[in-house]
Amino acid sequence: MFCSKKKLLEVERIVKANDREYNEKFQYADNRIHTSKYNILTFLPINLFEQFQRVANAYFLFLLILQLIPEISSLTWFTTIVPLVLVITMTAVKDATDDYFRHKSDNQVNNRQSEVIIDSKLQSEKWMNVKVGDIVKLENNQFVAADLLLLSSSEPHGLCYIETAELDGETNLKVRHALSVTSELGADISRLARFDGIVVCEAPNNKLDKFTGVLSWKDSKHSLDNQKIILRGCILRNTSWCFGMVIFAGPDTKLMQNSGKTKFKRTSIDRLMNILVLWIFGFLVFLGIILAIGNSIWENQVGGQFRTFLFWSEGQKNSVFSGFLTFWSYIIILNTVVPISLYVSVEVIRLGHSYFINWDRKMYYSGKATPAEARTTTLNEELGQIEYIFSDKTGTLTQNIMTFKKCSINGKIYGEVHDDVECKKEITKKKESVDFSVKSQTKRTFQLFDHSLMESIKLGDPQVHEFLRLLALCHTVMSEENNAGQLIYQVQSPDEGALVTAARNFGFIFKSRTPETITIEELGTLVTYQLLAFLDFNNIRKRMSVIVRNPAGQIKLYSKGADTILFEKLHPSNKGLLSLTSDHLSEFAGEGLRTLAIAYRELDDKYFQEWHKMLEDANAAMDKRDERISGLYEEIESDLMLLGATAIEDKLQEGVIETVTSLSLANIKIWVLTGDKQETAINIGYACNMLTDDMNDVFVISGNTAIEVREELRKAKENLFGQNRSFSNGHVVSENKLQLELDSVVEETITGDYALVINGHSLTVYDQWFITLFNIVYTSLPVLAMGIFDQDVSDQNSMDCPQLYEPGQLNLLFNKRKFFICVAHGIYTSLVLFFIPFGAFYNMVGEDGQHVADYQSFAVTMATSLVIVVSVQIALDTSYWTVINHVFIWGSIATYFSILFAMHSNGIYEVFPNQFPFVGNAWHSLNQKCIWLIILLTTVASVIPVVAFRFLKMHLYPSLSDQIRWWQKAQKKAKPTSRRRPQTRRSSSRRSGYSFAHQEGYGELITSGKNMRVKNPPPTSGLEKTLYNSTSWIENLCKKTTDTVNSFSQDKAVKL
Repeated sequence: MFCSKKKLLEVERIVKANDREYNEKFQYADNRIHTSKYNILTFLPINLFEQFQRVANAYFLFLLILQLIPEISSLTWFTTIVPLVLVITMTAVKDATDDYFRHKSDNQVNNRQSEVIIDSKLQSEKWMNVKVGDIVKLENNQFVAADLLLLSSSEPHGLCYIETAELDGETNLKVRHALSVTSELGADISRLARFDGIVVCEAPNNKLDKFTGVLSWKDSKHSLDNQKIILRGCILRNTSWCFGMVIFAGPDTKLMQNSGKTKFKRTSIDRLMNILVLWIFGFLVFLGIILAIGNSIWENQVGGQFRTFLFWSEGQKNSVFSGFLTFWSYIIILNTVVPISLYVSVEVIRLGHSYFINWDRKMYYSGKATPAEARTTTLNEELGQIEYIFSDKTGTLTQNIMTFKKCSINGKIYGEVHDDVECKKEITKKKESVDFSVKSQTKRTFQLFDHSLMESIKLGDPQVHEFLRLLALCHTVMSEENNAGQLIYQVQSPDEGALVTAARNFGFIFKSRTPETITIEELGTLVTYQLLAFLDFNNIRKRMSVIVRNPAGQIKLYSKGADTILFEKLHPSNKGLLSLTSDHLSEFAGEGLRTLAIAYRELDDKYFQEWHKMLEDANAAMDKRDERISGLYEEIESDLMLLGATAIEDKLQEGVIETVTSLSLANIKIWVLTGDKQETAINIGYACNMLTDDMNDVFVISGNTAIEVREELRKAKENLFGQNRSFSNGHVVSENKLQLELDSVVEETITGDYALVINGHSLTVYDQWFITLFNIVYTSLPVLAMGIFDQDVSDQNSMDCPQLYEPGQLNLLFNKRKFFICVAHGIYTSLVLFFIPFGAFYNMVGEDGQHVADYQSFAVTMATSLVIVVSVQIALDTSYWTVINHVFIWGSIATYFSILFAMHSNGIYEVFPNQFPFVGNAWHSLNQKCIWLIILLTTVASVIPVVAFRFLKMHLYPSLSDQIRWWQKAQKKAKPTSRRRPQTRRSSSRRSGYSFAHQEGYGELITSGKNMRVKNPPPTSGLEKTLYNSTSWIENLCKKTTDTVNSFSQDKAVKL
């Protein structure tokens, strides 16, 4: 509570560098993080509080209290406390295990090492010991320990490059730059140790893109914004080192402010079980009231005749009070109706499924040696009930790695492969790619299978040369050489990296740049261009341009951008080339490639000088500065001459098309969150098969308020009304066996609990120890084995038949209807279990001529029948048999008989004579053949209706899983020959208007020279890695069908 008040009162933060004593008076949080829920002191009270929020646990605690009252207790207290303690203990162990791993993760993070300036020395310090105001050193590829104010770096002008994937999922590098007054500190530890600046800034908050503050140092103040801050969770990239001052630490960092408090999560099954338990409890109360009323009536009319002989107390002679006591007595007797063991079973099954997820080899990513990991054991069953998936694009659907594939130059496509009759054909491994090895600065991983572009370059085609020259000049890429003399590119955008790399491999190599010049190597000759202006990219312009002067004195504007924007800026003489290039762009977009248009313009020297003077005036203006600059950009970017277009492949993650298709067929709705332009988002939608050509219309819903969006959706619905739409369903996950297991447990708990009324007092038919051990010993393990190991169909068939996922989404396997069916089944079984033995024992004589219809023999017969019936029922519900299933099911029966004979033996009677008085009763009863006939008759009568119903249902109205099980059995006898479908390619008429991932502001950095190096230190890799991804259409998808098993044995694959 104290921390919460302190944070609410903090309206601004004051931090002094290198002065822990000064900062400690503000009681700022240290850099230790806590994501765990408990500690040693709080675990027991908090965990018990959470567990007793469950209705069943709270009920059994209340029941235990009632059993301690002698006047109403009809069962001993251990019949309740044993299962309750077991439930609480097992759940607590599971919760403690989960929290242990949270503590382990926290300790791993808190004990990471960082370098901190302490006592004028750079010392190694654990993250958790870093304090607000400390000066921290970061090195390349190192995680940022806290929210830092960047002071200096190895890059020119205090720049550094960071990756923010942990914060926003973006793998594109972002630039942060220090104040000029602090960047001069460099790596001088003594100067950094003497730095005593004071930062006054905003209080801790969760806004990742905003920071406001002021640095006061050397009698001057400097404003701070988000460009000066490096947030915890970022990774330093392409920067040898940097120093930063800790502003926010630990829970105050923006990353932790966004994480939120760990909440106790409940699944839909948990919520439904709580509702059902309340219903069961209500039913129990109803029964208790009815029986209590009956007791009061009986006591008033008949019971008074027995009071003289039973020596009752005065209070018990009152019939109303007797009914009140009887009510609570029946609540205790019938307590097993409430399925407390259900919670234990569910928790253990969840834990088992979590280990299966962790051990699944098919979910192991060998590329990074990363297995699947279930971070919580409480939500597993909801993997089979997913209806919506929200996914990020960058780094999730795509690798964010671009590859140059094709281009159109002066009306001709380069990058395609043709045979002798000029027909397109697929590129295969046998086709020889263009040999770039003769060029020393080429990138080895770059591949192109069309030799005509190299031939045009060698022939000196001026349009081709100008095209490649533009790619080498119009960009924001930075270059450097490593110790081996290899040219390394540092790119802000992977699109630009792909284009500059392509130009490099074709002989137009970008070498270096200064704020005033760009140097490229054109077919072996170094050429330096004077950079006159840089017209930066933004989301409105959707293009970028550079104005350069070549050595011959010519001034040219080179521009690249969205074809929908750039085509409007073309000179009218480009009409013929425009039409041809537009067709090429449509073809590229149909192949899922990202496109850019390329154009240039020659400028008159006098015109440019006049324009540049107006640009300088606009930059200096205080009023409508941005509008004036934008207008000047529009003016000079006109009457362009079209050169062509580029086509880049945005590589999808491996298996994205198949996965998205599977999810769609599984009736899962997919939402992709992206900051891309609309055209790019649509293009990616087609590339990963979320959008297909079968969709007649793609609607763009745009609105700033809920009312606007609702209106847009209404219009889209009206447009769709009456149109034919096809819906397909999908696969991925098999039917949820946990829900099937719930049915079995509910049936067991409903199964007959009867009480005999003897002189107004209740007595249970079953032995008290049998009631105690029934759920936790006799029937628990078979249920767990079925819930953990059972499979209705094989994993491969569940992947091939998408409709199997739908029952989980629709809650068809465990719902209120299923519950009432289980109740009806349980009531029927209870009646059979009671009345068949009761009728058979009526006036029955044993084989020795003696009467065997005593109470304890009747109880043993009923209990034995119940254990066998439940075990047979579990066996009928089991579809996939393992050794563990056999051991648990038949072993439970063996365990029952072992305990039964032990409780009726002389040995245990001598130790506990009051608890086990019926010596030899089990042996005597089960030696009678008639007893076994009764047990057999009871078992058959209980199971036969279920078997008959399932037989008729499977043959008359088989479900899809029933049909696949039949097909699996047929496959074991005769494995069919697999057929291979020809590979198809997706074609699309869809065209991407613009696909260019770029960040605004890099033009200003380039022209200011802030990101220029004075000398080249050992660099790090920029675009050295190119990954390849093969994406093809899913070939084997199963159609939704109600055909017989023969349809499955013929062929599982169908066309979409």
